[in-house]
Amino acid sequence: MTEAQQEEREIPKSPKTPKSSSCYDAYFERIQARKKLPSSLQENLTYAFSKVPVSSFQALQGGKVIEIVADIFIPDAVRTLSEHKILSAPVRNPEANQTNSDWRERYLGIIDYSAVLLWVLESAEQASSPSSATSAATTAGGIGGAGAVGAIGAVALGVTGPAAVAGLTAAAVCSAVAGSAVGKIGTAAENEDKDSPTTADKLTEEFDKVILQDEPCKSTTVKSIVKSFRGAPFLPVATDSSMLSILLLLSKYRMRNVPVIEYGQPELKNYITQSAVIQGLEGCKGMEWFDCIAEKSISDLGLPFMSSDEVISVQSNDLILEAFNKMKDNQIGGLPVVEGQKKKIVGNVSVSDIRYLFLKHELLSNFRKLTVMDFLTASKEPGKSIPPITCTIQSTLVNVIETLASKVVHRIYVVGEEEGEVVGVITLRDVISCFIYEPPNHFDAYLGFAVKEILKKQ
Repeated sequence: MTEAQQEEREIPKSPKTPKSSSCYDAYFERIQARKKLPSSLQENLTYAFSKVPVSSFQALQGGKVIEIVADIFIPDAVRTLSEHKILSAPVRNPEANQTNSDWRERYLGIIDYSAVLLWVLESAEQASSPSSATSAATTAGGIGGAGAVGAIGAVALGVTGPAAVAGLTAAAVCSAVAGSAVGKIGTAAENEDKDSPTTADKLTEEFDKVILQDEPCKSTTVKSIVKSFRGAPFLPVATDSSMLSILLLLSKYRMRNVPVIEYGQPELKNYITQSAVIQGLEGCKGMEWFDCIAEKSISDLGLPFMSSDEVISVQSNDLILEAFNKMKDNQIGGLPVVEGQKKKIVGNVSVSDIRYLFLKHELLSNFRKLTVMDFLTASKEPGKSIPPITCTIQSTLVNVIETLASKVVHRIYVVGEEEGEVVGVITLRDVISCFIYEPPNHFDAYLGFAVKEILKKQ
């Protein structure tokens, strides 16, 4: 191998940081400092993912991305999400020319089921607080996309090049991570629990019947909520982009889903989520490159990346509204419920649990005074206990991935082996970040102005 070829193949170890300071940089810098994955293996993985085109990732079942038309009402949007067993969908502009291939005009954003729940809760809070003059729509959180879409000047682009690096081939990674997701997502959706990010269960149908048919929901359009959002923009990537760009967007840049487009074509080609990537990784068991990493204990890999004093939790005797506000303020989907100074875990509360407030009269009528433990006790089915999903510091990464994939959840709590105290949390974002880092210049060369739009909003 010539010196020039060597320089082309290798990925320097110190990624370039964009000038704009952000929580994204802080998160990734902390991870890089705490990772224990050998740098040579991490470089090979990152390089291999940079050579895998997005087009090789497994297509959605049915072959078509489900879209929500912006001028329909919230109950209709929730019903569509429920019927297709999904939690989010791109919002299409009905005023745009449907043959127009410019995604900036065709799509307004992404509607998220959890965001609708937060919006409904805020509407209920404001309805019971006459002094509040602020519209709930202006503070709805978690819905991706907005008017900022029109300002995004570029689609993240992929790269092409050699397929193999030191025995680790892009084809192997591609077939393993992308292809192995076939059939797994649908199966997982059927076995979801209440914290599932893939679908809303029967409770969602009840939620639709009981709450969404009342004002202000039944006369509020999807467009009005999406327009009010000031968070991460709707950011598609092209089919010839690299999977590394996708993984960076789903990890460092905190996107939960990435739409995929094909140049010159009006319709989306794919819709890749964090959960779909985890499903793909789970299917890599038995492959040498995966097993040499995943069979290590999480502590040997530097996980959890978040220390015990950094974990955001809620005490069982705190008010449930405080728990939901913590999630909204910190832009997270769930919290461990703990007791005492040692933070012994006794439960879990997630954004999707907001729906229980509206479906049980005894909860809604007293929700301002309701404690977390009272809420958990009242919301669970009689005689059914749903323990928090946990692992220990000695658990292997493959055990963690299997749990996240089979339970279809966004996070797993790391607890002490003796007293069950929370010592960390591992999210889908953390698992994806474990395998990659951001090479120098990748931000400017392949994510460019679009991701800078995300940074501006911090």
